[in-house]
Amino acid sequence: MTVNNVFVITDNQNAVAELCSGARQLGDQVSVVLFGDKNQAAEAIALGADQVYLFGQSGDSVMIEAYSKSIAELLHAEKADLVMVYSSVRGKLIAGRIASQLGTSALSNISEFTVEDGSIIVKHMVYGGAAIRTEKALSDTVVVTVGTGVFEAMSKDATRQGKVIEVNPDVDNAGIRVLETRPKQGELVNLSAAKRVVGVGRGFASKDDLKMAEELAALAGAEMACSRPIAEGEKWMSKERYVGVTGVVLKTDIYIAIGISGQIQHMVGVNQAKTLVAINKDKNAPIFKHVDIGLVGDIYKVLPQIIEKIKA
Repeated sequence: MTVNNVFVITDNQNAVAELCSGARQLGDQVSVVLFGDKNQAAEAIALGADQVYLFGQSGDSVMIEAYSKSIAELLHAEKADLVMVYSSVRGKLIAGRIASQLGTSALSNISEFTVEDGSIIVKHMVYGGAAIRTEKALSDTVVVTVGTGVFEAMSKDATRQGKVIEVNPDVDNAGIRVLETRPKQGELVNLSAAKRVVGVGRGFASKDDLKMAEELAALAGAEMACSRPIAEGEKWMSKERYVGVTGVVLKTDIYIAIGISGQIQHMVGVNQAKTLVAINKDKNAPIFKHVDIGLVGDIYKVLPQIIEKIKA
């Protein structure tokens, strides 16, 4: 069962494919609100949108959150049943403001959707990932935030037809304006889209030792990831590669955890992997309760042997 009208709102063009795919599964009509140009609008149509509302920029000093009133008016006029907002920092701000203006509240970080008797049922993690809460939305327009990895992106179809509607929004600065914009420091990596991932943890004694895991990842055609202490404590890897409850949530085909104990905060980020493999010298490590394949052994002895076998 589906609803009539699903809207997607995102400030990240890379999220359009997945969110449009999810919207197509849940709604008869898919509309996308973009803060970009006509080329990006055309790409959104090729990825599944029926129509794109292209919000024109009102100067570099204006934040896109200032368009929330105009967006809320659009959603009300078009009788949107479900609004999926990309779960970026700015997206969450927009979702909260839009929900308030529509007289409802935003549901955050949704991981699963169903439609029953015209009502939208959602699931999301609570208590730091220790539990999953199921909620039934009661408002006419349901506003949610959704990250990457929830839906499988559809292939681009350049022959799809759709409508692009340019919008000149009213601006509500709410007393805030942009003073400066600087590029974010960090890596450009999309772990949510990776099919194979190798994760490393505190079982490695030094940063140089990660080269073993990097070699394994290269041989397996996998991306590198890490637990929180590696990114935020040791700073051996960038935060973009941190997997866990406040990091990236994976939906990968295979996840290989090396030297990771398996605390709940990390397992929240990997429990949707199709196959979970762990290597750890501690036979009582919590991760072994969740794995499909577990190997108890010293990673400094095991990894070189695995790499040698793969190369042979």
